[in-house]
Amino acid sequence: MGCGLVNNDSVQTGGLPDEGGGRPHEAGGTDKPILEMVGITKRFPGILALDSVDFRLLHGEVHAIVGENGAGKSTLIKILAGAHQKDSGVIYLEGRPVNISSPADAARLGISVIHQEFTLIPAMTVAENILLSDLPLRRAGVLDKRAMVARAAEVLDNLGVDIPPSATVRSLRVAEQQIVEIAKALSRKARIIVMDEPTAALSEMEVARLFSVIRSMVEQGVSVIYISHKLDEVFEIANTITVLRDGRKVLTTSASLTTKEQVVHEMVGRDIGNMFPKQHVPRGDVVLEVKDIRLSGGHSPISFNVRAGEIVGIVGLMGAGQIRLARALFGLERIVAGEVRVRGKTADLRSPLAAVRAGIGLVTENRKEEGLVLPLSVAKNITLGSLDLVSRLGVISHAKEKAVVHGKVTELGIKTPSIRQLVRNLSGGNQQKVVLAKWLTVGPDVIILCEPTRGIDVGAKVEIYRLMGLIASQGKAILLISSEVPEVVAMSDRVLVMHSGRLVCELPREEVTQELVMQYATGGSALGSHAVG
Repeated sequence: MGCGLVNNDSVQTGGLPDEGGGRPHEAGGTDKPILEMVGITKRFPGILALDSVDFRLLHGEVHAIVGENGAGKSTLIKILAGAHQKDSGVIYLEGRPVNISSPADAARLGISVIHQEFTLIPAMTVAENILLSDLPLRRAGVLDKRAMVARAAEVLDNLGVDIPPSATVRSLRVAEQQIVEIAKALSRKARIIVMDEPTAALSEMEVARLFSVIRSMVEQGVSVIYISHKLDEVFEIANTITVLRDGRKVLTTSASLTTKEQVVHEMVGRDIGNMFPKQHVPRGDVVLEVKDIRLSGGHSPISFNVRAGEIVGIVGLMGAGQIRLARALFGLERIVAGEVRVRGKTADLRSPLAAVRAGIGLVTENRKEEGLVLPLSVAKNITLGSLDLVSRLGVISHAKEKAVVHGKVTELGIKTPSIRQLVRNLSGGNQQKVVLAKWLTVGPDVIILCEPTRGIDVGAKVEIYRLMGLIASQGKAILLISSEVPEVVAMSDRVLVMHSGRLVCELPREEVTQELVMQYATGGSALGSHAVG
């Protein structure tokens, strides 16, 4: 069935946005920096987090900072935001030295950081959130709601977005909430806006809208520091790229003068080879059969299967139903009709425990809240789902636990100083490996991977892709659900596309392209031989 390297520390940037999109500006404008961080050094106990780092941000440019987890990106930004204090170095704003000893200092200087976790108040309106620090008051100290709405509307209009100022924040999509955060920063006269992984939870269409907003900000003279693991997006939106590695700056260059491969090489300090190391594994018998299942809310019936050794990708825009499907197959959402079979046996999916007993494991999209117990050690997290393997009569055998955990740490290449290390102290990539180790210890027949590379650096992504091949080679059936279309296309043996709660097409590996996937994901009508059902 089918779905028919240059090291250039003083690059020049400036100018007007391209008519067809692209970077905010490429030439012209001014090369005078609005921000200079010179010789910034920061030490923590036993760690040199930043080693004499220099960073320049020009007026009206988008300057991306990239690097693996632990490279120093967050520390540098926290120093700029006043959350950490530098041990040495100087920060210049508009050519004069400034002292940023608190977030309040940063705000007064026109520096705003938009974190992955928003600081909005869900129960308040868009206008109230935007102007919370400067609410317009009448003489008697009474809130002037009309003026508040008008001012908020003006800020939103300047960004070219249509978000009602009177709407409550909790009613907005994630992408809209992010734009409200930007509007809030602009209302406070921010001249420098730092965006930390801004597209982590956005669909491709929402990313395009965000980039339009960023270009609008740059036209208004705002400078943007853009931090992201998604290098395709970095090259689309950034004028300048700075690479940090092990607390040092190793490269600053114009985005137009380098390549993604060169940036990756500088980030990891070595050639990582094929970005998507797809391992070709012989397919076995059908392991997972999904027959005409329906979820609550009137979703259309969904049917597909996955064979042993096969990676089947499911992709769709945000809200298309792929995450709900994954959660339903793990007993977290109710299946109101249809049947699920694992190795020919009907699966009872009334709860996660029932799903595990049926042979299904789920790597959730939010590993920190749903996949790991952060206050526990690496060892405890790996054995949490299989205590019977490391205990006798209800008492844990530390010798058995050590043997099991060391085996998985070695097999998956988990970098940790000790199996007793708290899992919260590991990098994102190693945390994800711990989640995979937990499920490999449990030994399910089907492993569902939801956003397996979200929030991890490029080197760790390649390692996760290699682990997918390892898992498939062990005869497991893998269901890969990701908003990263390139990884779904590259790593899947077949791709299923969802749109508005429906499974609309199936693309075999030899026919799948990113363009074809997005055509169907956005509701393309010319399905032809690729249509399902």
